[in-house]
Amino acid sequence: MTIEFPQVWQEKLDLLNFAQLTPVQEAIFAPITEGQNLLAVSPTGTGKTLAYLFPTLLKLKPKKSQQLLILAPNSELAGQIFEVTKDWAEPLGLTAQLFLSGSSQKRQIERLKKGPEILIGTAGRIFELIKLKKIKMMNVDTIVLDEFDELLSDSQFHFVDKLCHYVPKTHQMVYISATQKVNPDTLVEGTMTIDLSDQKLDTITHAYIQVDKRNRLDLLRKFANIPEQRALVFFNSLSDLGATEERLQFLGTNAVSLASDVNVKFRKVILEKFKNHDISLLLGTDLVARGIDIDSLETVINFEVPRDREAYTHRAGRTGRMGKQGLVITLVSHPEDLKKLKKFAQVTELVLKNQELFQK
Repeated sequence: MTIEFPQVWQEKLDLLNFAQLTPVQEAIFAPITEGQNLLAVSPTGTGKTLAYLFPTLLKLKPKKSQQLLILAPNSELAGQIFEVTKDWAEPLGLTAQLFLSGSSQKRQIERLKKGPEILIGTAGRIFELIKLKKIKMMNVDTIVLDEFDELLSDSQFHFVDKLCHYVPKTHQMVYISATQKVNPDTLVEGTMTIDLSDQKLDTITHAYIQVDKRNRLDLLRKFANIPEQRALVFFNSLSDLGATEERLQFLGTNAVSLASDVNVKFRKVILEKFKNHDISLLLGTDLVARGIDIDSLETVINFEVPRDREAYTHRAGRTGRMGKQGLVITLVSHPEDLKKLKKFAQVTELVLKNQELFQK
């Protein structure tokens, strides 16, 4: 490892057998340390969270509140960033706090009184706290916009845009994205770009299973019965997701959906159960499943071919993270589906027999 880390981190890295930084972690360390405005593009699962946390945390001064602000497009991702940040900040004597819409604002204001150096949250809630003068943007040195391509969506960007007008001209902007879907006009002047989007995640196997539309549900049921197997199942539409969940549960299948109307607390419970192998199939849409990071997730299943390459890439990136093995299976019902799928990835055909997957 070419970068010198504090001893407390070095011991932690040794425990985790973390011997080498990923390309994005190597590439953006120096520019962030030097205060450069930066856009980093790197595929899902390449270690982007630690890539910006390592240099930003090392720049912070303990006991000086509200120096670093990290924004995420949804509660799941914000929650996961918070957990990772706590892990690496606490050994340095730094405190992080989480601010989400849908959680008690009063409690969050109490947390701010304790003077955390690091603020993590969703754009809407952070903006509310700025307007209430509880978050003082004049203190902020660095803003990290994680999943920036998602923060550009109509529902989010006006908050992000307003937020950025509250900070001093001297602050640093770090934009993190898994895709190149970023409008250069949304970046501050003089932003340096590091584009690692052409990295191949060789640990992921891409495959498909031929199945009649009416038999897809039965195939999912069989998949849920494979011992020690979990899958994150993606749907293109909420109506398909709802109908499938209802039917699977009626048949006694261990499947739960992560629908957008589920409250933050219950979503956390569902994710924990899935992580602990208490749920076999977790069902979701692209919107809901953005930012879900499940360590060593075995399989991603596309209930049908995703709408575009971007969606396919994000879904695939939920498995095979940080060099671990992963499998993406797309259910294909029509020759046109297969033709479209082949534009997204090189795929092999699989069949499911006697609770085992075989290459055809």
